[in-house]
Amino acid sequence: MRYGGKSTLNPGTGKTQRAYLWAYTPTAYAALRAVVYDFTPGRAGEYSRSFLQDWRGKLVTDDYAGYKAGFAAGITELGCMAHARRKFHDLHQQHQSQIAGQALELFGALYGIECEAADLSPDDRQTLRPQQARPLADTLHRWLLTQRQRVPDDCGTARAIGYSLRRWEALTRYLEDGDVPIDNNWAESQIRPWAVGCSNWLFAGFLHSGQRAAAIMSLIQSARLNGHGPYAYLRDVITRLPSWKQSRIAELMPHRWSAAG
Repeated sequence: MRYGGKSTLNPGTGKTQRAYLWAYTPTAYAALRAVVYDFTPGRAGEYSRSFLQDWRGKLVTDDYAGYKAGFAAGITELGCMAHARRKFHDLHQQHQSQIAGQALELFGALYGIECEAADLSPDDRQTLRPQQARPLADTLHRWLLTQRQRVPDDCGTARAIGYSLRRWEALTRYLEDGDVPIDNNWAESQIRPWAVGCSNWLFAGFLHSGQRAAAIMSLIQSARLNGHGPYAYLRDVITRLPSWKQSRIAELMPHRWSAAG
């Protein structure tokens, strides 16, 4: 899951107000290729809970507090290693930490294993990670603990280290599960079409306009993920819908659709 801020018009004020787009998608390892967008007026935890309802699966995400109620209710939390790494990357790029480069090398070793694991089956990934990635993760953890004792409390390096240590259990759950990724970069990539689109359409006219756009974009991006041209897919589905049986509507979903004829 991933969310990003968007803008809607605030009628009668001549101003815009903040709204949020959420992307829910299976991992890049899953057979199902799909993404569902949800457009909401805020990013409080109530919005993700309303969408997920009774779902109790595994959720790869950052440390946003709005997700905590879902984890308490039985959703399994998996941390995003890219978020942890990015904090050191930013410090390194801005020359604000003398040790951030060391952290990036340690994170890089973990990602090196993931390059090897990417084309494996879930079972083979689950075998590889404890053998090769777990020792590297343990080395990173020891390094974080050691460096935390050496840096001042009020510096960016301490905050970056603290984030990883606080999230360590969630960050390393992927090591024991071959079905899940090391990070949620796949979900972030599903936000990209909206980022490109926003440079053209700038904002949604109303909240319900954003919600309708989210529904349409869910179909368009899911069609792309399944190798379909969005225009061909939508044209075919819209043509069929007037006479299509409600009981067979699932057959028109992008991951199940095939062109007529």
